[in-house]
Amino acid sequence: MPTRTARTAWNGGLQDGSGQVELSSSKAGTYDVSFPKRAADEAGGSTSPEELIAAAHSACFAMQLSNEVAEAGGTPQSLEVSADVSLGPDPAGGFRLTGIALRVRGEVDGLDDAGFEKAAQAAKSGCPVSKALTGVEITLDAALES
Repeated sequence: MPTRTARTAWNGGLQDGSGQVELSSSKAGTYDVSFPKRAADEAGGSTSPEELIAAAHSACFAMQLSNEVAEAGGTPQSLEVSADVSLGPDPAGGFRLTGIALRVRGEVDGLDDAGFEKAAQAAKSGCPVSKALTGVEITLDAALES
């Protein structure tokens, strides 16, 4: 299996510095990062480790769920997945990820609500990104759309 690479160039201190994250393997883009924008409610055009984790988790979960649905005898037509990754204070000092909320709405042939929920729960625990983030509480809101 392949290894993927991202690179960050950082200049300055935590509060006054900034950097750029480059998605090196895909060459899909380079994105600004800064701690003040990371800790602010509004991102102001910069990304953050939490947003990048959210992107990775939503993509991984969608792929895993499409497989779980097929293994349960369904056919996924569309899956809309979002991941909200929260940053907060760590009681031990510094910061930590305080939670991840996955939300999926799906159009699936061949599964009822219970079957879709079961497939979604299996995807939540089976997705490699979920496995990597076991130290963070992950919640799931899954529903079929009519």
